[in-house]
Amino acid sequence: MPVRKVATLLGVVLFGSFGDVALASGMKSMPAVDVHHLGALLVALTHPWVILGILLLLGFFSTYLSALSFADLTYVLPATSVGYVIMALLGRFFLHEDVSVFRWFGVALITVGVGFVAGGPALTVHHHQEPQRTEPELVGSSRS
Repeated sequence: MPVRKVATLLGVVLFGSFGDVALASGMKSMPAVDVHHLGALLVALTHPWVILGILLLLGFFSTYLSALSFADLTYVLPATSVGYVIMALLGRFFLHEDVSVFRWFGVALITVGVGFVAGGPALTVHHHQEPQRTEPELVGSSRS
């Protein structure tokens, strides 16, 4: 796979992981937000970590769209799920969250699954038949 495509997939993983962690960091410092208190949501949108998270997730979305332009969804989504491993590590060491043995086991399963997906083709090859060409009819001509 060309370097540009690998860099795009890496961008999806890193932008998504760091964006989610930035959002979580910002929201942990805010009071609980729900649909009945939309004013609190507007205040949350001004928090620097939330703003950073939104910007990183915009980067995620743009690189994700780019990845989908050259590879199948069934390749891109599992390949970028390596971000779950990064998020678990960032959650543990940056956000100081407890990550249970069962969660680490889940992360290991994701890693194994990504290995299976990475072994297959990135893009489904469709064999299209050429439409049969017909001779154009001349306007005003008659066939006998």
